[in-house]
Amino acid sequence: MKILTVDDSRMIRLIITNTIRSLGYEALEAPNADRALEVLKESHAEISLILLDWNMPGMNGFELLKILKSDPQYSNIPVMMVTTEGERKNVVLAIQTGADNYLTKPFSPEDLSTKILECLGINLEMEEEIDDLDLDDLDF
Repeated sequence: MKILTVDDSRMIRLIITNTIRSLGYEALEAPNADRALEVLKESHAEISLILLDWNMPGMNGFELLKILKSDPQYSNIPVMMVTTEGERKNVVLAIQTGADNYLTKPFSPEDLSTKILECLGINLEMEEEIDDLDLDDLDF
């Protein structure tokens, strides 16, 4: 499973990439919206989640979100905004436009991990319960 992070900050991409890898997923990176579209063109079928910064030079993340959600090839890929843009009206606008989740910077790796798993439909409590199961006790 691959997760694409789109952010113009190399440091933020590194933090996000390390968090993605710690969860056991493969990380793809793009420093801007144009490169993100190239990566999506090549690998969209393998990408399970896009983490998207709002404030980037050139095409911003909100403009990219609108493109992604209007294109049938990409519209089913969940998108989480990961951005310093924390004004309520912008959060609401992003969610109304199709963002599945929203995380404001700065964030902790734990918060990021939780939000990623939420976007992927993985419940942390359920995952812990599954890890605690003794498969020898189950009847098949």
